[in-house]
Amino acid sequence: MIFDLETTGLDLVRDRIIQIAYIKICPDGSETRRNYLINPGIPIPPEVTAITSISNDDVKDKPSFKMLAPHLLDEFKGCDFAGFNSNHFDIPMLAEEFLKAGTDFDFSKHLLIDVQTIFHKMERRNLEAAYKFYCGRKMNEDFPPHRAENDTEATYRVLKGQLDMYSSERQMEKDRQLPNDMNKLAEFSKTNDNVDFAGRIVWKPVTDEKGKEVKDADGNVVKQEVFNFGKYKGMAVKEVLRRDPGYYSWILNGDFTYNTKQTLTRIRLREFSM
Repeated sequence: MIFDLETTGLDLVRDRIIQIAYIKICPDGSETRRNYLINPGIPIPPEVTAITSISNDDVKDKPSFKMLAPHLLDEFKGCDFAGFNSNHFDIPMLAEEFLKAGTDFDFSKHLLIDVQTIFHKMERRNLEAAYKFYCGRKMNEDFPPHRAENDTEATYRVLKGQLDMYSSERQMEKDRQLPNDMNKLAEFSKTNDNVDFAGRIVWKPVTDEKGKEVKDADGNVVKQEVFNFGKYKGMAVKEVLRRDPGYYSWILNGDFTYNTKQTLTRIRLREFSM
């Protein structure tokens, strides 16, 4: 599924979604396109309206995300997700909206492909330049940018162009080849070791008493969750939860994203149910 969001701003805690558009591509090659305006429940800033052309009047009679959530859950079932800068913003924002709506959609069970990451690693440009580079046309010649349905369509075309350009048939060098494989595309799209979307908890290699990285039977480095902020930065989450149980309550009552709180709760349940 290729998707894009427009929002009231960039704050994962305070801002809300005002538009979602997606293209659902099935294994048989069939495609379904959907585009929804959403009432965010808060005013849309004038600068956002100037960019997106979506005003408060446009969304005043539209459903809230909570009303739309059951339909989206059904549509998203079994899907992997691709977008432009989606791993850094759109997926975290979408996860927050689901949790605010009282719905737990576990994105960790889905493959996440960030078309922007692929592009930046290969060419380092923005969406308009990506469209020109991979599609051979100026994006504003085909449709105006900064509307979710248009950016979604452009992102889909860019991804198809990337898969064609970096195929083994067109690239002789191995490090310039990008296979049409969801698992490998998702792995290539990763740019960090975040456990939660906000990066408050990250994966860090486990080391022995000599400071050497511990490896499993298959030779893979063993990693554990550690805090990436505050007084326990760099410490294993499970150790902190044992030493300072009140830290868990402090985070749950603090100004952190729902996803961070959910991630910490899952670690706590896993560790203390053993």
